[in-house]
Amino acid sequence: MKRALALILLLAACREDSAALPQPVEMTAQTVGYYCQMNVLEHPGPKGQVHLEGLPGAPLFFSQVRDVVAYKRMPEQSHTITAIYVNDMGAAPSWDNPGTGNWVPLSDVIFVVGSDMMGGMGVAELVPFKDPAKAMAFVDEHGGRVMALDQIPQNDVTPPVADAGDTDEDYAARLKKLGTKVGG
Repeated sequence: MKRALALILLLAACREDSAALPQPVEMTAQTVGYYCQMNVLEHPGPKGQVHLEGLPGAPLFFSQVRDVVAYKRMPEQSHTITAIYVNDMGAAPSWDNPGTGNWVPLSDVIFVVGSDMMGGMGVAELVPFKDPAKAMAFVDEHGGRVMALDQIPQNDVTPPVADAGDTDEDYAARLKKLGTKVGG
């Protein structure tokens, strides 16, 4: 009898955990990207949404999946991430119309990295696919390589900033000039 009761309690706990997982929210004409504060529907390519603990029903939307991965990898998050969804581009009508009901958990996709397709903000995109065969077909057409999330190098998520050619001397001279303007 004790085993049966323990099993029932365990199953109830599992049901509560799965019920607590937030569901994807559909994009509307008022949906803006977290970083860019621009309407996400006006940008081509896959989108993403991040659900945070304590903010139910109000996910952060991203104009491209690369930004979702960057956000996930940032250590400075103020809230625990409870769910991340991305558009499955294997189910998308087109690159310009990534779909509104084809959200899949980030953990359920593989990515095409380094293709010739640019994301919603005009930079290289991490293109999510639930079906590996569709990802390979995309690679055949657009180049790139198929990778799991944990295999994607950080430089493909947040490339290093190009050196503007500043030298230490140039920087020191500009600081000195600023100090002169501020101080007197």
